[in-house]
Formats: sequence, structure tokens, C-alpha cells
Amino acid sequence: MFDISLQGFMPLSSNGMSGGSMVALQILTLPIEEMPDIALPNAASTTHEAEVAAALGGRSVVLVGMMGAGKSTIGRRVSARLGLPFLDADTEIEAAHRLPIPDIFEKYGEPYFRDGEVRVIARLLDNGPAVIATGGGAVMREETRERIREKAVSIWLKVDTDVIMRRVKRRSDRPLLQTPDPEATVERLVTEREPLYSQADVTIWSRDVPHDKIVDECIEALYEKLCAGRAAQGGDSLGAAP
Repeated sequence: MFDISLQGFMPLSSNGMSGGSMVALQILTLPIEEMPDIALPNAASTTHEAEVAAALGGRSVVLVGMMGAGKSTIGRRVSARLGLPFLDADTEIEAAHRLPIPDIFEKYGEPYFRDGEVRVIARLLDNGPAVIATGGGAVMREETRERIREKAVSIWLKVDTDVIMRRVKRRSDRPLLQTPDPEATVERLVTEREPLYSQADVTIWSRDVPHDKIVDECIEALYEKLCAGRAAQGGDSLGAAP
């Protein structure tokens, strides 16, 4: 793949001097890791978006799952496709405290953070409909799980431990991973949380494919859950397991 850039173009005459009508294009070759993760939505997904948005009514779409699952990244794209606001619960918590989450953990402790998280998610759900990305530990509180069941359709972005580690290892803003063995910590959290994540209405495998492919699968899962009548509650999984 390559990118055709018009940066620095200038009209050229036939003798190569400026002032003519020809245009020179600068062709840049990008390394694979810098390629944009763009995939066109498939036709079926595109035709379903309006139906999903209408079927939601006042309910929100809530994404749950482990850190590194891509809840914020995928959530933004789902919200754009459905024409709904996107809200990130962690961002809302930081705004309310005027502190980044690692500082909240350090200054007040995790129980204090979780109490605030419950209140913030409740407020976001009350103000729906929207697409809401939750923190990885939000489902640990029963009152939050109950509110999500009542006021939203939930999507679990399921992800393997090795993918999580690959995605978060370069980041220092994960307070729960500030341990001597972050991988063991992730494995422990996955074991504790997956039984609760699995209560979500649908499950989508988060894996290393273009983001819009995951978004297509989310839209299709929501359509089946809300419109097609083919999805059994809490039991559907789209996306091939890695």
C-alpha cells in the first residue's frame, strides 16, 4: 500500500519551471506499522445502523472488558456510525476530580475510585442514549451491572491476555499494573472479571484486525440482538476467536 500526498506540490511547465499547468505528486511509502487502520463498513452493517439506533430508544450501548480491549477506540467508531454521543467513563471521572486516574488511585485508593465510578456511570446511563466505554473494573460492582442491564445493551470486547500485554506494556497510566509481575496481575484480573463480563448481551472478539472490522461486528451483533430476534440474551459471540 502507499499514500499519495499532495504536500509541497507546485504547477510545473513542460520545461520543469513553475508556472505551467502540470501537477507533481509526491508519493510516500509508509511502513506497515504506520498504515491507517481503515476498513470500509460492509453493506449489511451500513443498512442496519438506523434500525439499531431506533431500536435502542432511550437505552445506551455500554462496552465492557479488560484494559487494552479497545473499548474507547471501538466505542468512538460505534457512536459515529449510530449517530450517538460517545462518553468515556474514565475521562468523566478524571474531569470530575481534576486528576488523572493514577493520581486518584494513589491519593485516595481503589475503593474510593470505585465508589466514584459507580456514581459516574449511573449519571451517564441516566442521560442516555449514548455509547459508553467503561473501565475494566466497573462490572465488579453489582449496582453498576444492574444499571447496565436496565438502561443499556452491553457489549463485551473479549481479548486474550497476550494481546492485552502487547497493547498496554508501553503505557504507565494503568495503576493496577504497577506490580512486580504485570502479566500475572492481568491473568488474575481476567480470571476474576470474565464471569461478570460474560453477562453482557453480546460478545465480540477484540483482535489485531482493522478497527472498523470490529465495529462492523458490533453493529451486526446489536442488530441481531435488537432487531432480528435471533440473538439469545447473553449468549452471542461474533468474531473469530484468535
